[in-house]
Amino acid sequence: MNSKLRLGQAAALITILIWGTTFISTKVLLTALSPIEILFLRFVIGYLALWLAAPRRLVLTERKQEGWFAAAGLCGVALYYGFENLALSMTQASNVGVIISIAPFFTVLFSAVFLKQKRPGLRFFLGFLMAMAGILLISFNQQAVEIHPLGDGLAVIAAMIWAIYCLISRKISELGYNVLLTTRRTFFYGLVLMLPLVMTQFSADFQILSEPSVLLNLVFLGLGASALCFVTWNYAVGILGSVKTSVTIYIVPVITAVASAWVLHEPLTPRVILGLGLTLGGLLLSQKINQEKEQKEQNGILE
Repeated sequence: MNSKLRLGQAAALITILIWGTTFISTKVLLTALSPIEILFLRFVIGYLALWLAAPRRLVLTERKQEGWFAAAGLCGVALYYGFENLALSMTQASNVGVIISIAPFFTVLFSAVFLKQKRPGLRFFLGFLMAMAGILLISFNQQAVEIHPLGDGLAVIAAMIWAIYCLISRKISELGYNVLLTTRRTFFYGLVLMLPLVMTQFSADFQILSEPSVLLNLVFLGLGASALCFVTWNYAVGILGSVKTSVTIYIVPVITAVASAWVLHEPLTPRVILGLGLTLGGLLLSQKINQEKEQKEQNGILE
């Protein structure tokens, strides 16, 4: 395996490790802020951080490329998080966690339909089923499965939107621009498209935002989960491809379960441990899809 592929895998792992712990910060912030306030503020912080990290304009070689960034901001920021937050208000958080984890399946489906890529073999789908079984065990460890059609349906839409974002981010990576600049441009469009909703629902004041617990958790979400993670995710997609990067989403419930045990002192029951094993096994199996063919494709892309 060459060094660029290792860097891509490391970037994807860093992203998932951070995203798997964001629920703690979000849980704290929801006691003081609404979901749209959290969403808007974290991406404002992320946008400003990316300006500080790369204080120069992104100059496009073709004006029509602007559409890709607008689509990325719409799908990866405004619509994905919007539908996820709506789903969380209408169904169990565990339902949303499980359903969002099917995003890799949609990534494969959309890649085959829209990008005419070859469908992965049996290993990918066996790995998908194994990982989903593990995620179900983890997510419903202490509660029964409850179906909420509207909320669960919105979560499915969110998973589909994230899969579309993965394909768009792959297209943007092929344009050859600096990943910091392209991520910042994506954030810009996401924030602009959020404004109509923010203007009607934003009511947080300075006193609330200056509280240490609120400020620190917003900074973590803005700098870590937004600025850093979107950069590392987009970098990974550019190297590994949308499908192999997307399947690392399986690890999010694993990280969440471990973080819950460590920070919130929730027990790691035998059921959860079995779920962790199945999820990680499913990830490893899915990552072995068409290795020889994919290696040749990546070499062609990277050369």
